[in-house]
Amino acid sequence: NIDGKAGHYSAAAETAITAGTWQAVMSSCASAQSAQRHVAQGARSAFALCRPPGHHAGIDWFGGYCFINNAAVAAEMFRMDGASKVAVLDVDFHHGNGTQDIFYHRGDVLFVSLHGQPEDAFPHFLGYADETGEGTGEGANLNLPMPPGTAYPVWAEALDFGLRAIRDFGAEALVVSLGVDAFKDDPISFFKLESQDFTDCGRRIGKLGLPTVFCMEGGYAIDAIGVNTVNVLEGFEAG
Repeated sequence: NIDGKAGHYSAAAETAITAGTWQAVMSSCASAQSAQRHVAQGARSAFALCRPPGHHAGIDWFGGYCFINNAAVAAEMFRMDGASKVAVLDVDFHHGNGTQDIFYHRGDVLFVSLHGQPEDAFPHFLGYADETGEGTGEGANLNLPMPPGTAYPVWAEALDFGLRAIRDFGAEALVVSLGVDAFKDDPISFFKLESQDFTDCGRRIGKLGLPTVFCMEGGYAIDAIGVNTVNVLEGFEAG
């Protein structure tokens, strides 16, 4: 029964499937794969313009406009190419519940997420600070939830904390789930980042000095998505 399957495999009812969905999903994932191959061949970084996004897609479920977890695919490709440890840094306003689900029991991939506290923000059921991983993954999951009204000084402190965790983890490659919906005018966010803050964000990430793949995630302030995304990438190049 299709309704039963949708109820089992879908984490959010707003994620519709239409005639063109599968082609779009596969093309989006292919862009992340292409970006990873570019970096694996020696580039410092690459940006994958993934649409649909991916960080709300788990091991065997979809939701939040996401069907395949593009960032997780890129991270796994780095592992297959020989990186002993990989980090995924999620700066989207919403918690990357799918990425957490995929790597929660693994110690070779560190997941770090900066996001709106789940009491007030989608996806609500995951993203709490006490979720730190299980089994061999204990300690390899770092959630940094923040309350409504969070502005860049507080957000940047959380980012620096996450970046230190990535350094201490010994990651050899980095995948960034790049959502720009922490922007102050985003219609489904309650953070207060300015456009210029995204430049500084990119600069801080760039100082890690890791081979880096950026996978596009969310951003719903239509007039500002491009500016904020470019600001992150330009900041990274200057980092």
